[in-house]
Order: sequence, then C-alpha cells, then structure tokens
Amino acid sequence: TPGRLRPALRHLPEWPEVEKAEKLARGAALKWASGVFYRPENLEGLGQYRSRETQRNSSIQSRLKSTVQSYLEGVSAGLEQLRSAVQEVQSVCQELGAARWALLDCADRFQDLQQMRTLMAEHVQLASVVQVLPQLFSVHEVFSHTLQLLRGQHLLEAHVEIMMMEHLRDNILSQLHLRGLSSAQATVLSYFSGLQELNESLAKQLWGIVGSSLQLVQEDPVLFVTAVRIIEREEKIDDTLLLDATFLPPGRPKGWRQKFYHVLQETITGTHFHTTRMDAGLSRHLEALQRDIVSELRVVKDLMVQCVPAHYNILSVCTATYHQALASHLQDILREDLDKQALFHLLKWVLHVYHSSEMMGHPDLLPEVDVSSLGPLISPELVDQTERRYVASVLEWMPRTLNREFEEWFREKEPKTDHQGFFQSDLPTDVIEVGPQHHGSAPCALAVFLREALVQYGKEHQKDPTMPKYYVPYLLAWGLLQGKAHMLPGSRRAGAMGCCATLQMELLQEQHGAGHFMFFCASFQPLCVQLASRKWLSGSQLVNSMCEVIDKYAKDFSRVKKPVFTLLLTECEVLVANQYLRALMQKKMVCKSKEERGQFCDRLLQDATQLRELFCSLNLEAVFAVRELLCLKDTALLSLEVLGFITKYPDVSDEHISTLLDLRGDVSKEVRHMVLEMMAQHPQALPESYQPIFSTILVPAPELPFCLRKGKCA
Repeated sequence: TPGRLRPALRHLPEWPEVEKAEKLARGAALKWASGVFYRPENLEGLGQYRSRETQRNSSIQSRLKSTVQSYLEGVSAGLEQLRSAVQEVQSVCQELGAARWALLDCADRFQDLQQMRTLMAEHVQLASVVQVLPQLFSVHEVFSHTLQLLRGQHLLEAHVEIMMMEHLRDNILSQLHLRGLSSAQATVLSYFSGLQELNESLAKQLWGIVGSSLQLVQEDPVLFVTAVRIIEREEKIDDTLLLDATFLPPGRPKGWRQKFYHVLQETITGTHFHTTRMDAGLSRHLEALQRDIVSELRVVKDLMVQCVPAHYNILSVCTATYHQALASHLQDILREDLDKQALFHLLKWVLHVYHSSEMMGHPDLLPEVDVSSLGPLISPELVDQTERRYVASVLEWMPRTLNREFEEWFREKEPKTDHQGFFQSDLPTDVIEVGPQHHGSAPCALAVFLREALVQYGKEHQKDPTMPKYYVPYLLAWGLLQGKAHMLPGSRRAGAMGCCATLQMELLQEQHGAGHFMFFCASFQPLCVQLASRKWLSGSQLVNSMCEVIDKYAKDFSRVKKPVFTLLLTECEVLVANQYLRALMQKKMVCKSKEERGQFCDRLLQDATQLRELFCSLNLEAVFAVRELLCLKDTALLSLEVLGFITKYPDVSDEHISTLLDLRGDVSKEVRHMVLEMMAQHPQALPESYQPIFSTILVPAPELPFCLRKGKCA
C-alpha cells in the first residue's frame, strides 16, 4: 500500500519522478482496496491481506537495497580508477616535459649527425665504385678483345661482351639518374664511347648476313641462325627496359627485329626489281624473275623457315615482299615506251604465268604460298589501259603484215609447213594469244579488224571460186584457225582454242551468209538434197560420195595441229548429222507399205553405220534414234517410244514428231492425237550441258489444200 511504500522511498533523493511515482502507487492501492473490500464479507480476510502485503514489501525493499548497494560499489570502484588515472597522466606529463627539455638540449648535437649521414652516403657510393673498379679499368681492354672477336666473326662471344659492357654502363647511368647527378652522365658516356663503335660493327655484320640469308641458309645456316639469336637477345632486352619506365639507356630500343625485316625486303627488292636490268629484253627479264622468285621461295619454305622463330612468319613476309615489289616494278616498266611485243609478253605474264603452276601456283610452293589475298599485280584499270596500248600498236602494224600475207595466199603453191608438216603462217601468233584475257575490249577490237580483212578476202574468192587455188589450206594455215592455243599455260588452252575457232566460224559466216564451214557445205549440200528420196531408197551411192567429200576435207584438216584438228572434225560431224536429219524432215516421200518402211529403215541403218565408222564418234546417235521410231511395228506403242525420244532429245518439237509420223505412212489420226497430247503433258527442259540438235532444223510449212472446185464460183 502507499503507506508501506513510503519508508522505502523516503531514503531516495527528492526527485519529481519520485513524487509522481508515489501518487501513482497511492492511486493504484486505493483502487485495489476499493475493489477488494467492496463487500462486507471480504473484510474477514483483511488480516491475511495485510500479512501478505507486508511480506511483499519486505521483499521489494531487500531487492532495492541490494541493487542500490551494487550500484554504490561500482561507482566507488570507478572513482578509484579515475583517481589512479589522473595520477598516471600527471606523471606522464612530467616525464614528457623532462624529455622535451632533454631534446632541446641535444638539438645542436643532431647537426653533427647530418655530417655523418653525408659521409655515410659517400662511403656507400665509394664502396660501389670500388666494387666495379676492376671492370671499369678493364673496359678498354674488353673493347679491344670484342673488336677482335667481331673481326673473326665470333659473333655470339662478341655480343656477350657487348651486353656485359652495356649492362655496366647502364647500371652506372641509372644510379646517377636516381641521385639526380645528370651532369656526371656525360663523363660516363664519354668513357664508354667505344660501345657505339662495337654496336655499329656488330650491326653491320648482322645486316650483311641477313642480306645474304638466302645463300647462307643453303651453305652455312649456322651463321644465319647466330644472327637471328643475337637479334632475339636484343629484342628481349628492349622489352625489359621498356617495361621499366624509370630510366631508358641511350640507344634503346634498338628495334633490330624490324631492321631485320627491312634489310631482307630491301635485299629482295634491290636484287631483282630494277628496270635497268632489262638489257636482254623484257621477255628474258620476266623469265628470269619467274625462275628466281620460284627458286628463292623454295629456299625460304624449305630452309629459312627452320632457322627463325615461328612468330617471324618469314614465308608470308617474303611472299608479300616479292608480290608488292613485283607490282611496283611492273608499274615502272609500263611507264616506259614499250613496243607491242613487250606489251604482249607483259600482259601474258601477268594474267597467265604469275598465278599458274609454273610460278606462284607451283606444286613445290603450295599450299603455304598463297598470293590470292594480296590483290592483283596490276589493277584492272591498268590492264585495260595496257591492252588498249597493245591494240593501238597492233592495229598500226597489221595492215602492212596482212597485205604481205594475202599476197602469199594467191600463189600457186600450198602454204608453208613447219618441221612436223603442219600448215603455218608468217602472221605472228601474239595477235591471237592475247585474245582470252579477262579485262578490256582488246580482243573485240582485234577481232573486228581481222574480220573485215578476211571478209574482204572471202569476197574475192566468191568472185572466182578457183582463185586462190589453195584457199582452204591457207585459211587453215592462218593463225585465226590454227590459233597456237596449245602454247597458253594451264586452263587457258581450251578457252583460247574455243575463242579462235569461234572467231573463225563468225568470219566464215560473214563471208558466205549462213552456217558453219560453208566452204565444206558447198560440196556437201548438193548430195544431201537427194537424201530420203525414192532415188536414194532405190540404192543410190549418195553416202559413199558424202564420205569422199568428208575424207577430202579431213586430209586438209589433218595438216593443222591436234587441238584444232579435233575441233574441226567435231564440227564436221555435227554438220553431217544436222544435214542428214534436215533432209529427213523435208517430207520428200511417205512410206506406202510395211515393206517400203522396212526398206527405208534398213537404208537409214546402213547410212548411219557407215558415217559413224568414218567419224568414230556418237554424234550420229540421233539418226539411229529416228530409225527406231520409224521401224516400230506396233503403232500403239508410239506414245511410249516418243516419250523416250523426247526425253533423250528435249529440243524436238511437235512439228518434228508429226513429220516423222507422216514419214511412217501408217499412223492414224487417233494415234497422232494421242502422241501429241502425251508430248503436251510431258514438257521437257533443256539441261545446261545439252547440245541442241533439232532446234536448228526447220520443218517446212504444210501445203494448204486447193479449195476451189472446177465449177463456177457461187
């Protein structure tokens, strides 16, 4: 109760919080008592309540006393510690004051110690100097010994001595730099001035070795490897010094690896690529370049690569150097006043020889050597310009040459022959060989000029077919037809031959108006007119006469070299097959009976077999296929037979098939309609490699029936 709490609170200081707490306690006690003793019957337990509350108050007072006692003991201990700390601080202050006065008394003596520190530093420097004095005194002796080693080409030993002297000099200079004694560096550099001479002497020998590296790797690779080892040593020293940015000795970095590349490139360029070396002519100069470049790249690939570290990429560097130097060299040559022969040889060498298996594509260099990524030797624009120069020179020269050539054509004797018996002409072959180029309009300009000249000659021959007597032999002997395509390197041969032959075909068409080999057709076509007629069916010897004509011209064709000879025979065979099939399509006869149709098929087989044996080829297979279509006995199977025929010859048309069905003479309208409908349902696409046969054969238009009667017109 509030009365019982008062004695416990009486000992506490008079604080506002205590008074407030007492009021709260009193209020709480009154509230509790009023609630407990509200009813009279509860007053009987008043004694028990009093006893219980008395015990509780005693317990609270004991705990309070205990708590206060512990707090008082802690405060007493803290005060004691504070008192001790104050005493210690006062003691320390007294000692610091005494030390301060002692230091003030010793300030003058510290100045004497500074002099000792200076003497100590000088002693350390002198001790360092004493340690290197033997080396310093022997510097000039080492210089002399190193110079003797260099003269005796003991390069590795000499380089070790030079590195030792440089290390000594650089250490001294570094110490001077760190101590700020830059003024003394000049004295050190003067003392070690002999190092500059030794370095220059060593470098001179190294670059001489690098300049002769292509020869040394074959004769004495040890000397070249020694030079490369010295260069790599210097590169490592450069890298180490560049990482330490505090001090860089004089003459560093040397950069000898880059100098190695520079000397090697200068050697390659200076050895081969000078216009003044062309005393023997451009053609021989280019041949010498081709031979030397291939030979030296073989040496680099097989020997030098093994003598240098892999990261040098020495083969790629040499290949790029040759390519770039050669490109620059050719541009210098083109700036000169070259004649047509030199222009031709240069164009042929750049566009054909350089990338061929005879030079940069040589089997001994592949696959490591690859110039495809280095760009063209000369730009396409410069190639066009050079071709135009060549064409202008040739066009200026050709009229006189052609006039002399045509004068020989009208002589009463065969053309000249070479040592193998082949026809040949004095007309230079370089006009034709420049044809299959990749750039410019030079071949077109030459072709136009030659076409005009040959057409004029053909017109003269048309006026009098007997003149000149050897018209065809001279035509074959002329460079346009014979071509000399076999002289071109690699894959250009077929292209050159095709170019020449195609040009000649165009020229012949210009002369005669249509068709290939009109000089051959003039004798062959009259015989073809009688084919597939009743006279032919009755046993005429037309094919024997055709074979005689073919054999006559084949003898002339045999006087040209093999590539063109083969081409001419192939063209003749195609022409014979075309003319034979064309004759079948003229509707000169219709088989009237089964026996006549069998006779017709037998004659076809006889002719085709005889012609195929003459040519020994398969270009007459179309005639055999037509025969199979005509000799089929069961017309109900014609649709199937025609389907196989159009599959093999997709350029055959409805008109061609209708003409062949008419030729049979036994095909009904229903069967014809079924065959044509089948063809419409199965259109055929021409393969890329297919050589057209029937598309060049025109079928005559059908004759319209006469519709007027004999009587009067209504």
